Amino acid sequence: MERLLYLVELERFNELEEKVKAVVEEYSILRKRNLELERLLEGANTELENARTRIRMLNQEKDVVRTKVDALLDMLSHIEEPQ
Repeated sequence: MERLLYLVELERFNELEEKVKAVVEEYSILRKRNLELERLLEGANTELENARTRIRMLNQEKDVVRTKVDALLDMLSHIEEPQ
């Protein structure tokens, strides 16, 4: 009877050990995935910031061109037509 109790306890301990191993393995997998996702997020944030910078530059260029076109149109509007 005592031997049977020992075997049952040993089996329960083995099951617990397997569950702990599974949890540790899952934690390791999730940790690696989390690091991978953090790297991807950093890359996406860098790309986003680069895109924002490019948009600011393009808007500035657009404003310069608009100012020049407006100045040229203003010059043209002051030209008198021959009679």
